[in-house]
Amino acid sequence: MSDYKIEIKNLYKIFGPNDKSMVDLVANGMSKQELLDQHKHVLGLRDVNIGISANSINVIMGLSGSGKSTLIRHINRLIEPTVGEIIVDGDDVLAMNPERIRDFRRFGASMVFQKFGLMPHRTVLENCMYGLNIQGVETGDAEKRAKHWLNRVGLSGFEDRFPAQLSGGMQQRVGLARALATDADILLMDEAFSALDPLIRADMQGILLDLQSELHKTIVFITHDLDEALRIGDDIAILRDGELIQKGNPQSIVLKPADDYVADFTKDVNRARVLTLNTLSHGSGKKKGLPLNSDLSIEEAMQEMIVSDHNLVTVMKEGKSIGQVSLNDMVAAIAKPKTTESGEANAYR
Repeated sequence: MSDYKIEIKNLYKIFGPNDKSMVDLVANGMSKQELLDQHKHVLGLRDVNIGISANSINVIMGLSGSGKSTLIRHINRLIEPTVGEIIVDGDDVLAMNPERIRDFRRFGASMVFQKFGLMPHRTVLENCMYGLNIQGVETGDAEKRAKHWLNRVGLSGFEDRFPAQLSGGMQQRVGLARALATDADILLMDEAFSALDPLIRADMQGILLDLQSELHKTIVFITHDLDEALRIGDDIAILRDGELIQKGNPQSIVLKPADDYVADFTKDVNRARVLTLNTLSHGSGKKKGLPLNSDLSIEEAMQEMIVSDHNLVTVMKEGKSIGQVSLNDMVAAIAKPKTTESGEANAYR
């Protein structure tokens, strides 16, 4: 039995009439530009392998054209792969017949789009009920469930409004409520907050995190914004030109970028807010230090140290000491990393 809810294995996507005949060329190192120039085919994804854990927020990020939106659309087969496997709960999504894939989209995986995807001629309530209508839920029950989720995203009282009467942030809340109302285990979010203003986006991120702390969905979240990825992601995968460059938790991405591409993403990150005491903890913890929880950020720990006049922290996890972190450790960790001659970012180890 796999440890992952979703497994993406050896996934290639090449756009063009002879896509399958191009796989060997790409596998043998032909670049995206060479494929376009020489064969008039477009490389979408190159040999992507990602395991996505259940009950977590998994962020896939990269610049425009990196393949992130192409990738998420493979999970529910809105896009068919050239070759590869998509396994969900042990079932091969690519082997599903049309009826099973429809059921998977109705009951297994809901999607939230960047452009909201609301139907302008339907009210907020009717839009929120739409997925339930597709599932065949009785009207009275569907209305009750839709109202519940509209209330959870702060839209009680707006049920009879139309999308054009709502702000962008409110429209995206309707999209989120609609996805949650179907009670699917998997939530696919394709740059769901990218069209929103910064303050509204931050508000939506907070709503998502609050709901996730209760619901424990498996969320695949696409973004090009590293700050957003670091705030919400339990795990982050970074793509470039259709290829997976690095995957790991936010702390490992910031501390040990795989190459200059990733290091460039992370160079302006507020490391004090991202890195935790758990990341920096070392030693036996025998010296007397200020006891603080392991998931506290360096920024929060420093504030506690200033108030209590300590320069050493004893890192606690589940009531036990797992090591220590000094003020000097913290200062070294949050300093911008230098780059070695080989181009690899030399971050705090």
